[in-house]
Amino acid sequence: MGAWPAWARRAIACCCLALAALPAGAQQLRQGVDYRLIPQQPVATGNKIEVIEFFWYGCPYCNELQPALEAWLKHKPADVEFRLIPAILHTNWAQHARIYYTLEALGELQRLHSKVYYGYHVDKLYMSKPDVMEKWAVDNGIDRQKWLAAYNSPQVLQQVADNSPQPAQQGEKTRGLTAQYDIDATPSLVVDGRYLTSGGMVNDLPDLIPILDGLIKLAREQRVANNK
Repeated sequence: MGAWPAWARRAIACCCLALAALPAGAQQLRQGVDYRLIPQQPVATGNKIEVIEFFWYGCPYCNELQPALEAWLKHKPADVEFRLIPAILHTNWAQHARIYYTLEALGELQRLHSKVYYGYHVDKLYMSKPDVMEKWAVDNGIDRQKWLAAYNSPQVLQQVADNSPQPAQQGEKTRGLTAQYDIDATPSLVVDGRYLTSGGMVNDLPDLIPILDGLIKLAREQRVANNK
């Protein structure tokens, strides 16, 4: 067989370069590289595909991912529901989880979630201190007494405790949501309680978004297969 003509060689080279330039999620997803499987977790979203972001407000990578994730949320598929869970990989992360659950209890999460990142990473606030957070809340339009009531409520404290690593009973693994979902880094995205991708699996954090889209497609196909 003769050599490929020059025009054909150029076309093949261009195609290869184009494929190489595609984000990982736009190509075939690679288990163990772009994502990993975790033990199947309960899905709280019923007929909708569940996407959970495990995050920490103090994480610079979570902060970096936030704009791309917010843009994705504006156009997410109709059959997908997005949830947030504050990761607690270390005991000092618990105070940031407390901020999240307080905002959730007050119905202020959507308005102020990104502003917590700004307070930590731009304003350099010491957000693990209750008095710092009390002032931050008031500065952001929350009534002081309402903030304190929610921040110190048994409901919020119990949610933090339920999410924190807990001593295991004999023969059990460490408990707590972060451990239950096998989270070892933030940000981590879990799709339908089974497929996990994280910031450590990509070179650039925005590349998590096409991987997320690919995992949603995978979960959608799996749901169809399970219903046959």
